[in-house]
Amino acid sequence: MPSVLIVDDLISIHEMLDAVIQPTGFSTAFATDGEKALTRYKAEKFDMVLADIDMKPMDGITLLKQLKAYDPNNVTIIMTAYASTESAVQALKYGAFDYLQKPFRVDELIATLRRGVEFREIQAQRNLATAGAGLKLDDVEGRLVGKSAQIRKLIAQVKKLAVVRTPVLLIGENGTGKSSVAEILHSATGSDHAHFVRIDCSLSSEKSFKDGLLGEGGEGGPWTRDAKGGTLFLEHLQCLAAPVQQELVSVLRNTAHGFRLVCTTTDDLEKMADEGKFNDELFYRVASLPLQMPALRDRKEDIPLLVRNFTSRATNPLIDPNLIEFTDDAMAVLAAYDWPGNLTEMYQVISKLASTTETRVVTSEQLPLRIRELKHWPTLAEYAAGQERQYMDRVLHACRGDKAVAAKVLGIDVSRLG
Repeated sequence: MPSVLIVDDLISIHEMLDAVIQPTGFSTAFATDGEKALTRYKAEKFDMVLADIDMKPMDGITLLKQLKAYDPNNVTIIMTAYASTESAVQALKYGAFDYLQKPFRVDELIATLRRGVEFREIQAQRNLATAGAGLKLDDVEGRLVGKSAQIRKLIAQVKKLAVVRTPVLLIGENGTGKSSVAEILHSATGSDHAHFVRIDCSLSSEKSFKDGLLGEGGEGGPWTRDAKGGTLFLEHLQCLAAPVQQELVSVLRNTAHGFRLVCTTTDDLEKMADEGKFNDELFYRVASLPLQMPALRDRKEDIPLLVRNFTSRATNPLIDPNLIEFTDDAMAVLAAYDWPGNLTEMYQVISKLASTTETRVVTSEQLPLRIRELKHWPTLAEYAAGQERQYMDRVLHACRGDKAVAAKVLGIDVSRLG
């Protein structure tokens, strides 16, 4: 029998909730404030917590934060009066499973509790499956290539996120590897039969989105049903039409816990929500675990490893790609380039070079013109005119102050750069 810890400072609320909850197959226990609730939860480990938001000395939000710190998989449902709905929506930011607005209907309460039970069961099954499968994350380092501090942090975060079912929001520029992270998280489901349903919000019309995701009556369409037990991957969430955003909230309340939800955005959704340009409740439902994807220009020390990885994946009829090498000057130019298209652009450049080169050694002259002759790159005319120092300074600036890279580009000893 699933257990619910009810937290409210009014005994009359305890009695009312006990009368309507127990006959539906739940056991109930009570606490009159947040501090007592936290103590009791740690001692008895309830399946769910149903807490009022307005309590003293510890309010519902503070209780929620402390419960999540103690048990990240905790399921807490917040009860709120109409006047504090905004605070309840904020509770989603801190990991609340859902909220109920007083006065709520009994059927709404029971339905929410049952969704909480379903979520707990799915989470437990998921933990068993991932434990039995070694989390299926042995290839994380193979998919997220690099040794920079940024990529090490990303790998650690992805491994942590793989063992929870809370929605994940991937934030970053196009081409930074958001799809790869979504696929890694999906692989941690522990099931070889789970579907990975990928929807691009920037390409889906409002009608197709409603039909596919929302379905009849907002209870979920074919995309939602296909994703059950697997992953629903919504790309470019910032492009979702405003009328659909509120409807999506309803679908997520009713169906999202049957699948892992992973969303991506290239925009600052929190700022958009603050400015009224994005549904704030939708934001907090999808962004309880935001993950920032680093741009390639901010982790240039990873470029040699990425070049080797992309080269090895190419197919060349003349040369074994594993034997292809890039000269120091070619690698220096690649490191100096800003890669506005990030990993996607680099993969296209390197795989094409590795697939078409007729020489085992790739020099800087073989790189695409846009990479070799950057708009901000110093001109040889400056050097010819005797402006050696200015030329060196501009090369150093183009290399973002990295003297080792600049020295390779210039073909001089690094000591000459001062």
